[in-house]
Amino acid sequence: MKIKQSDELFDLLEAKYYLYNQSSFVEFDPISIPHQFTTKEDIEISGFLAATIAWGQRVTIINNANKLMQLMDYAPHDFILNHTKGDLEKAEGFVHRTFNSIDLRFFFTSLQNIYKNYGGLEAAFLQKEGSDNSISNFKKLFFSIDHEKRTQKHIADPLKKSTAKRINMYLRWMVRSDKNSVDFGIWKTHQAKNLMIPLDVHTGNVGRSLGLLSRKQNDWQAVVELTDSLRRYDSIDPVKYDFALFGMGVNGDVDLEV
Repeated sequence: MKIKQSDELFDLLEAKYYLYNQSSFVEFDPISIPHQFTTKEDIEISGFLAATIAWGQRVTIINNANKLMQLMDYAPHDFILNHTKGDLEKAEGFVHRTFNSIDLRFFFTSLQNIYKNYGGLEAAFLQKEGSDNSISNFKKLFFSIDHEKRTQKHIADPLKKSTAKRINMYLRWMVRSDKNSVDFGIWKTHQAKNLMIPLDVHTGNVGRSLGLLSRKQNDWQAVVELTDSLRRYDSIDPVKYDFALFGMGVNGDVDLEV
């Protein structure tokens, strides 16, 4: 398949978006964790924790994220608001790759601070969601209480050139919505037009194959370039094409000469 014209590329992106943006996608993705809940706070807290550990094999991510929900008695908001130091001992022994019980106890404590003193996660991210400054400022707030230095690595900082893939993915979950209800669209103070693409190996490689991304390195500059390219095809909801790019990459559904 050879894509020459921007209208042909638009048709391709739209077709693959509709192909891969399906409710059947949910069961096998970390987004299945917040889909277990119905209240806004439970969804956003469970989603944040699931997104935090969303690297590695999907089966392992989902299994360990479900362990986190069990640790919180399947009541994330209540646990975050009301947990005691004794409750934090439930985290002992938890590990997902380099994210361990030390990190988890701090995440519980920091989330409690954010919900009690800063209006919750939606307010904590409230600026131009996905922008480098808003994510960087969120990280500063998150680590504004006493913590071990090792835990800082589990939240990315675009000002240090990180793609912030997992945070951008989480913001996509919370902000954008569509008729298939994969993403939640529960953060009404944010706008989908300001979201940034969750850049990973798959989206980056497909983006380059389609001529949407010229930068070879996967970093924040590449995130900005690819997102700007996608805004040419949908300025209101550019990150919807994450489904298309990721789906084509994972399924090997891209053999394109631009």
